[in-house]
Amino acid sequence: MKKFLVLMVVVSLICFSTTAMAEMEIKLGVVTKPGSAQNIAAEKFKELIEQRSKGKITVKIFHSASLGNETEILQQVQMNTIQMAVITGGPFDTFDPIARVINYPFLFKDNAQADEILDGPLGTKILKSLESSGFKGLCFSENGFRNLTNNKRAVKSPDEIKGLKIRVMASAIHKAIWQALGANPTPMPWPIYTELEQGVIDGQENPLWVMEVYKFYEIQKYMTLSRHVYSYHIDVASLKWWKILDSKTQDMIQKAMYEAAVFQRKQNRDKNAARLKFLKEKGMQVEENPNIGAFRAKVAKLKDMDLYSEPRVQALLIEMLNATQ
Repeated sequence: MKKFLVLMVVVSLICFSTTAMAEMEIKLGVVTKPGSAQNIAAEKFKELIEQRSKGKITVKIFHSASLGNETEILQQVQMNTIQMAVITGGPFDTFDPIARVINYPFLFKDNAQADEILDGPLGTKILKSLESSGFKGLCFSENGFRNLTNNKRAVKSPDEIKGLKIRVMASAIHKAIWQALGANPTPMPWPIYTELEQGVIDGQENPLWVMEVYKFYEIQKYMTLSRHVYSYHIDVASLKWWKILDSKTQDMIQKAMYEAAVFQRKQNRDKNAARLKFLKEKGMQVEENPNIGAFRAKVAKLKDMDLYSEPRVQALLIEMLNATQ
């Protein structure tokens, strides 16, 4: 009788575990619309995790800012209202200033260097640091290198930037970059098509895919391939939620998200040449060889600003600068 009862308890636990897994739904938030870089990573993750869990884990993607802006999405991740998110790097510095390190202007030479650093020990330090703010940092996907557009004039050097009202993310370092370059940076949540169209702002700065997907070629005449910041996403989970998952499920989610990020990065980069050609055909005037030396000189003192004064942030920035020379 005792053996029978033990057997029944074991069977019940197995059934409960299977049922719980079958009912696991991951709510994942992104601020952008389908077809955008964040969504591509999210959708690939959904595909991989549902396939590998044999349907026991499902993913519901909340896109197009249906949960609010990126800062609001991160707050919901902290509270475990939603479990995961793919978020542009800038808004993270509201929660942890260490995220500002990657946003340092002209940090990475190219995509290969960005991957080497962010997939390595220095990137791991940043992901680990986010735990103090309630996030489990999983990996990095990307927007890509950011470029300037505006509807006022062609920009080859910082001299032509002076006075332009440029939309920036809600990020202290992004605001500081454009102040140093002489612009009037204006933090503004996404999307911004109407504000550009109505002239509330003169321009914005984003990777090439944004100009294409959000049709900025309709309302922005000039583009400068400034590549001033490598714009990354941090793919995160709620730490509260993460801690209650078993190690096997954690491992499955971690691997699926990393593979989705690698997939998204490659797809994003493979399309850039065609995007640039398309934007030119749509009438955008593109400055392909701006005076990068002059841009660098204008922002060179940012590393000494209060934004990077916290010892652990300053130490990591120095490590990053040394590693990317």
